[in-house]
Amino acid sequence: MEHIFNWLINNWVEVSGAVLGIIYIFLSVKQNILTWLLGLLTSLLYIYVFFKTGFYADMALQFYYVWVSIYGWIIWAKGKNTAAGREELPVTHINRTLAFILLPIFILLWVLIWFILKEFTNSPVPVGDSFTTALSIVATWMLARKVLEHWILWVVVDAVSLALYIYKDLYPTAILFVVYTVAAVWGYVEWKKDMMKQSDA
Repeated sequence: MEHIFNWLINNWVEVSGAVLGIIYIFLSVKQNILTWLLGLLTSLLYIYVFFKTGFYADMALQFYYVWVSIYGWIIWAKGKNTAAGREELPVTHINRTLAFILLPIFILLWVLIWFILKEFTNSPVPVGDSFTTALSIVATWMLARKVLEHWILWVVVDAVSLALYIYKDLYPTAILFVVYTVAAVWGYVEWKKDMMKQSDA
């Protein structure tokens, strides 16, 4: 018991980030605007965790999350103007035009981040780290715009990240990403139900 307590004390930053991250994903599924506050706090903690363990692309991604947390808060708070007045931002499907824009952006980011990690850092997993980072950038922007299919991207990101974090012995973070993977499936189902309610209304 003392060993566990000492481990928790020594790893309190990662444990705190994992706990806040679980709350964040729950609020995200529920489309609660406080998800962005929790996302901001989680990102600040994980900047330290990923720097310490050499996941430099993931660390840089946390800086992006800090920015997108502020952006998402503004977009969700602003909502959508309709004839009946201002309403909550609705969940939408991705359209073909947006998909054709986001796909090359993802590929470009993946190649660019991989090159930077390979040439300028000692990252132990440059291909996987750059893949999850690039796809996370796209998925988080889609979340801020409430695009339903962002949950599908998160299933991929979370599953790959889970394997990477187990490889690096980041067990609290690995547990977090098990929760994230399951929650991404749950989020897709819940948001799709919400879309159907919107269309019926």
